Amino acid sequence: MNKKYDLILLDLDGTISDPISGIAKSINYALAALGLEEVSQGRVAKFIGIPIDKTLAALSESESSKLVNQLVIKYRERFAAVGYSENSLYPGVLEALIDLHEKKVPLAVCTSKRSDYAQKILQIFRLDSLFRFVNGGDVGTTKQEQIAQMLVKGEITENTMMIGDRAVDLAAAHASGLTSAGVLWGYGSREELERENPSRLFESPEEWHILEELTKQGTGNRGGC
Repeated sequence: MNKKYDLILLDLDGTISDPISGIAKSINYALAALGLEEVSQGRVAKFIGIPIDKTLAALSESESSKLVNQLVIKYRERFAAVGYSENSLYPGVLEALIDLHEKKVPLAVCTSKRSDYAQKILQIFRLDSLFRFVNGGDVGTTKQEQIAQMLVKGEITENTMMIGDRAVDLAAAHASGLTSAGVLWGYGSREELERENPSRLFESPEEWHILEELTKQGTGNRGGC
């Protein structure tokens, strides 16, 4: 018998939407502003889903926290103005999320992005009303810490399922005793995800229909968030 879940916690980048254009352009804007060599979009793609400070440290090949902080400031300068809007939904995601919402499947978002940026992206696609809440990260905070903090606050329980496209999403869920699932249309490979032993891998958003059955007994047992 399948375990029943009281909440589905979704990653944003690489799971709901594809952010590569805005992130890559904003990273190169920051690198150029500080006199550093720009990088290819392909190289940036390897870091989608990783906190921006760690991404910029790796791409700039710098161990200077001062430089990385300066890069983060410049990155956000462009990302807040226009980069967040250079984003596209994966095919089938909109329809799948609307269907789940109409079937009363409880949904929320957990992303390494700052919550204000995440909210703006969801608003572009008119998805914000489909989620109970959006949990965002910031410099110095890992996704594992985000999930642990939500557990302490009672925003999620151990009967929450985390769905994401990178190993970091799955590992963060497992560290707090949550079940995880992976999606295969984002930036993590099947091999990367399988190493974290997810409960299932989704080939397409259409397969999310199973979440109605997996949350049937959990829906309605939680207070509003």
